[in-house]
Amino acid sequence: GGLLKKRGHRFPADFLWGVSTASYQIEGGVHEGGRGETIWDRFCHIPGKMTNADTGDIACGSYYRTQEDVEILKDLGVKAYRFSIAWARIIPDGFGAVSEEGLAYYEELVDTLLENGIEPFVTLYHWDLPQKVQDRGGWTNRETAFAFTKMCRILFERFGEKVKHYITINEPWVVCFEGYYTGNMAPGLTDFSAALQAAHHILFAHGLTVEAYRNTGLAGEIGITLNLCPKEPLTRSEADREAAMRFDGYANRWFLDPLFKCCYPQDLADWYKNRGVVLPYAEDGDMEVISREIDVLGVNYYNIDFTAAAAGPWPLEFRTGFFGGYPTTHYGWPVTPHGIRLILTRISEDYHPKKLYITENGASYTDRMGEDGRIRDDERITYIERHLEECANALRCGVPLAGYFVWSFMDNFEWNTGFENKFGLVHVDRATLVRTRKSSFYWYRDMIGRGL
Repeated sequence: GGLLKKRGHRFPADFLWGVSTASYQIEGGVHEGGRGETIWDRFCHIPGKMTNADTGDIACGSYYRTQEDVEILKDLGVKAYRFSIAWARIIPDGFGAVSEEGLAYYEELVDTLLENGIEPFVTLYHWDLPQKVQDRGGWTNRETAFAFTKMCRILFERFGEKVKHYITINEPWVVCFEGYYTGNMAPGLTDFSAALQAAHHILFAHGLTVEAYRNTGLAGEIGITLNLCPKEPLTRSEADREAAMRFDGYANRWFLDPLFKCCYPQDLADWYKNRGVVLPYAEDGDMEVISREIDVLGVNYYNIDFTAAAAGPWPLEFRTGFFGGYPTTHYGWPVTPHGIRLILTRISEDYHPKKLYITENGASYTDRMGEDGRIRDDERITYIERHLEECANALRCGVPLAGYFVWSFMDNFEWNTGFENKFGLVHVDRATLVRTRKSSFYWYRDMIGRGL
């Protein structure tokens, strides 16, 4: 723990140290316990969509390993474990009958975490929409928002006081724009106007769920997680500067502004309209629902996006994916730790959230097991350490950062890249599913133990 130790950075005593996962990425057991089909079950099996034709059918087999995985979490010493609920385990078709087996599975996980002194941090939606809901239009259908909120109410009632931390939706930008516009993610559609409509409904679903949680009177916190990062111009040209502003509007402000300012960003709305995009249909009162006060904003941060003006694609007219001269992870993402401080301070100054968590931060590297059976992932340790140093700097600037969650607890199914990208503190053998703690696991454990 060189940097953090040497410079004497400190985090508050009640700072929440955790790790994150998501249902489809780790559970497997896709036909167990009455679980319904999801859009990712469907998408994974379309030839050519997935790296190495990987699927989440088995994933990490966590569905069968609650006890073992919680024991590893306890050994890690984290105060919190962020996991997500598979809607299709609770209501297999998305609408209609509730599965007692699905509820029991998650309740057992919650109980086991609590018995081991770990706070369950529940994400209510992390991308795995029931396929039957998609068949009715998915997030482009306003009814999906009400169906989702109904599922959440069932969970609030079942978990009661046991769960004190909820995230409604994980990364709505990815759900909507990668799922409905680029087609890189499930359900794999390519319609920009549909993506905007999906984004409106998913924000509306978030607001309805916050209202539903408030109505329970439960004493916990609820918020949303956005994938946010600075969008920096690739060069000093005016065109690149404008492109970066546009990217910021598309990916950051299109979600932050409705949540905190009760409106969509006007510059982007005008830009879209001028290019023939159909702006989302909203009913009276929708924006008030969307902007209901949240207790916490979760931020998933990985890298700065360097942006250049371009002739396409319609309607955005910018290109990204440059590494800006920085070293990259195995995923090809630039390693830009200062970006985590930049985005935290900016959100704090522009939107004044009551509380912030880094709900995901981590890196994919090509971890190799040594002949002694150990996995020395020093690059990951350095990555996390440098980002934590910048989190400490943000705290010193007055940012209300209250927790940090490593992505991820274990190597898992990384969506359209399958098992190619390994983000875990714990290695999972693809053939046997045996878990092996990496060097980063022990480093993070020591760091939490020292109370840095």
